[in-house]
Amino acid sequence: MGEDIKWLNLALIGGVCVIQTFFDLAPEGPWDSRSFTRGVIGLIGVGCLYVSWFRFTFARKGLIPIIKIWKKPEKSWLYVMVFGIICYTFVFLINRFEIDKYLPETTGMIVMLIGSLSVLNASYVWLVVNGPLSDNQAMEQE
Repeated sequence: MGEDIKWLNLALIGGVCVIQTFFDLAPEGPWDSRSFTRGVIGLIGVGCLYVSWFRFTFARKGLIPIIKIWKKPEKSWLYVMVFGIICYTFVFLINRFEIDKYLPETTGMIVMLIGSLSVLNASYVWLVVNGPLSDNQAMEQE
């Protein structure tokens, strides 16, 4: 068997780093700004959560979910697209119902970035697997 890919420790560290952004516990750091330090720690947490998700989902080390490692890209691109749309909806709702005043200032921007990257990835996978860039389409045109 291959090596056991560790993902749980990264998930826990990432979760703690993200949760700390809701509290003013960070030191001022070398830039004399507690909120900037909180943001940096939060971004490190988001990075750790992404790496742990990748390792859990694909059972391998890496950062880029290339199509070759997807189990069923013909179906799963839609799940990634729905996740991206849910991120967009979340940002819309927290702004619409003024929940954003209870969240860190950059929450909407970070969630919108995650949603946009998800939609971009899902669109690419659809184009290559089912869309005009698929092998089936190329063979039909010949």
